[in-house]
Amino acid sequence: MRNRLAAVLATTLVAGVMAVVTHTATGPATAAAAEPYSWRNAEIAGGGFVPGIIFNQSKKDLVYARTDIGGAYRWNPATGRWIPLLDWVGQDNWGWNGVASLATDPVDPNRVYVAAGMYTNSWDPNNGAILRSTDQGATWQATPLPFKLGGNMPGRGMGERLAIDPNRNSVLYFGAPSGKGLWRSTDYGVTWAQVTNFPNPGNYVQDPANEYTADNQGVVWVAFDKSTGTAGTATKGIYVGVADKNNTVYRSTDGGATWQAIPGAPTGYLAHKGVLDPVNHYLYIATSDTGGPYDGGKGDVWKYSTTTGAWTRISPIPSTSSDDYFGYSGLTIDRQHPNTLMVATQVSWWPDIIIFRTTDGGATWTRIWDFTGYPNRSNRYTQDISSAPWLTFGANPSPPETAPKLGWMTESLEIDPFNSDRMMYGTGATIYGTTDLTKWDSGGQITIRPMVAGLEETAVLDLISPPTGAPLISALGDIGGFRHTDLTKVPAMMFTSPVFTSTTSLDYAETNPSYLVRVGDLDKSARPNDNRVAFSTDGGANWFQGTEPGGVTGGGTVAAAADGSRFVWAPKGAAVSYSVGFGTSWATSTGIPNEARVESDRVNPKKFYGVSGGRFYRSTDGGATFTATAATGLPTGTPRFGAVPGREGDIWLAGGANGLLHSTDSGATFTKVSSVGSAINIGFGKAAPGQSYQALYLVGTVDGVTGVFRSDNAGTGWVRINDSQHQYGNAGEAITGDPRVYGRVYLGTNGRGVLYADRLGGSTTPPTTPPPTTPPPTTAPPTTAPPTTAPPTTRPPTTPPTTPPATGGCSVRYSVVNEWSNGFQADVRITNKGAQGVNGWSLGWAFPSGQQITQLWNGAYTQTGANVTVRNADYNAAIPAGGSVSFGFNASKTAANARPSGYTLNGASCAVE
Repeated sequence: MRNRLAAVLATTLVAGVMAVVTHTATGPATAAAAEPYSWRNAEIAGGGFVPGIIFNQSKKDLVYARTDIGGAYRWNPATGRWIPLLDWVGQDNWGWNGVASLATDPVDPNRVYVAAGMYTNSWDPNNGAILRSTDQGATWQATPLPFKLGGNMPGRGMGERLAIDPNRNSVLYFGAPSGKGLWRSTDYGVTWAQVTNFPNPGNYVQDPANEYTADNQGVVWVAFDKSTGTAGTATKGIYVGVADKNNTVYRSTDGGATWQAIPGAPTGYLAHKGVLDPVNHYLYIATSDTGGPYDGGKGDVWKYSTTTGAWTRISPIPSTSSDDYFGYSGLTIDRQHPNTLMVATQVSWWPDIIIFRTTDGGATWTRIWDFTGYPNRSNRYTQDISSAPWLTFGANPSPPETAPKLGWMTESLEIDPFNSDRMMYGTGATIYGTTDLTKWDSGGQITIRPMVAGLEETAVLDLISPPTGAPLISALGDIGGFRHTDLTKVPAMMFTSPVFTSTTSLDYAETNPSYLVRVGDLDKSARPNDNRVAFSTDGGANWFQGTEPGGVTGGGTVAAAADGSRFVWAPKGAAVSYSVGFGTSWATSTGIPNEARVESDRVNPKKFYGVSGGRFYRSTDGGATFTATAATGLPTGTPRFGAVPGREGDIWLAGGANGLLHSTDSGATFTKVSSVGSAINIGFGKAAPGQSYQALYLVGTVDGVTGVFRSDNAGTGWVRINDSQHQYGNAGEAITGDPRVYGRVYLGTNGRGVLYADRLGGSTTPPTTPPPTTPPPTTAPPTTAPPTTAPPTTRPPTTPPTTPPATGGCSVRYSVVNEWSNGFQADVRITNKGAQGVNGWSLGWAFPSGQQITQLWNGAYTQTGANVTVRNADYNAAIPAGGSVSFGFNASKTAANARPSGYTLNGASCAVE
């Protein structure tokens, strides 16, 4: 039979086959100098989209998950955690961490296959590959493909594109994107060739005007009907889903020799999923009007009798109904009871996803939640997120929304083929699941919990490790960031007050490390009272927002003065600006281009640096003015750089292909480190024993080897501290050492979360810090949340007030910038309109409605009853003639929030603006 099958296939395959490349965990040679390290994740638990969960159909508890940018994982039933399988993927093939599909062999469960590749457009320079393993992912071999794959492209939740013949497992099929059609292997995935007689490569394009959405989503799933074959012979019945709304399902009844569109198949929608029931002889499909995963407004669920050819629409809510505002995906069958199916909405952003369940083959359905009278809901579930409490996203929505939500972008929902009570499904942030699913059918409530431990899928944009307080604070894409007081535990909550969609940059004051600043992105049209900069004075335990300059469109980069007295912000869309104090007001910096990358000197609080377009910029007046230095040899763009703690003017710049550059004169000149061929990023940590210079941590290429390196002697010599098993694909957007633990490094990845590593034989116990004295709030704040505890505690003024200005020589602007049910945030600006400067100030007013200040920054306050006095901090005591100072505060209120009617500055009345 093998020879006959080969002869049949030979008539339908392209003559050429691809070369084979071997990738094992032991991989290429390491650098001459190397030191063994232990690598692990700082626990966050999830954080990204999981488009595929795949149960092996013949081996109990063998489960895989695929992610869009973070590789593939295998479930460890002994620990209840996921094991990463693609950490060996390096910078040269970073796109292989995008997993477009995964297949686990039902005949030989040790075999597993991955279709690897992140983008089909120009963003990924490499073609995709089929990776194969015979030891459940411990080691891999690769067959490069002659086209790209899109693990992070539109349509990535459809599938699975990879399928293994359940009767003859040497035969595999793969549905390709980009019009490349259907592909087949007959030798366990070693070689592949196109099935030239397959009639339809797909034609659905989400949006041809945008490079990211312009690709043909192609052939999107393959399913075998096991009942049409016997062990050792090829399965005859094969079904293929195609991204074509007029012809979305094809079939072969002769093992792939011929193909045809199935007569009577539904039109107008794309089949996201195709699931075969070989017992009752049905093909089920879930359809949507788009490829997803972010969109989808209409769809249906159908079943097709593979024996009679009859199609039956079994949608829980049919597309003809005005109540259908979503497509369908996440289709699954209970293999123990094949008439039991589940399907999920694709997508229902508001108020939540809906999961549907039937036990009679789709004749009737029940929902996981129902309206009992809008906006109230009755639920067939309870939700326990104690293992990942941040999944509320800091939200406190009004019904019918809930926090946490059941999910979004739910493309994969799977019932365990060996256990009808276990179900898992992927969302945009985690994997949820239950182990008491059948309670649903008896009227009980199932318990849904995160089942994501060990799977880390955050994109890391910045990292800091202050010398006191929490050892690690992260800036993350999509979920903002976290403060880790214990690296082995999932933090309780992401940053709030405000919540950023993505935190793009953060910094701490080197000599006053409890002062922190972060900047990031948020939707101002939806949250007009929230700004894109926030501050903390307790090491990141609590945050409060500052104001932002006009024209800001995104977070950009930010730097804190060494003593925390001021901050420099280079936002997207606006000029570089500086603020004295905590962002109550901003002034434009001069002499530096917009959107430069900015950093601070770690000794001199008046010195800041910037880089942009091949020029290095320096400020010696606290960010007010910058001057380009004469330094040459810098790369274009905004390369990453940093200043060494404890050494004024000592700067290291990671110049990409320009190598690693070092300056000891505040950027006036730079010297290239000869041993470093390229440098992606550079960080600093505690000096080695007997050394006075901080340890350097580099992501780059040293002596021709790419990896993560440490230098204990100011860059003279380097030792590689990662290995071929721990490369993490596209890593290095963020890196820092730990100032308290010699040898510890924190590495940011694009999709594998935050890694930390320790010298084997050195310190391996993660440091912990005590919880903050003020506990975090027990209920989530509103989306325009106020700070939950006191922001800055400012020092009392050291300069006594001078003679007050003449009456009318000052004005006060009082602005309420944020308000919630029982409190508000206000900014106050004092302008000196007199002819002489004021050196030391005291502003007084009376609250008219019982307001009570709870916290204040950029000043010190006292309040007795309604009467308030605010005095300057030591860094903002002077108000020059015509100048202004500002401070901010949070306060409680009753229902009324009337504004003060008058103010006195140093005892003299001021005009009200």
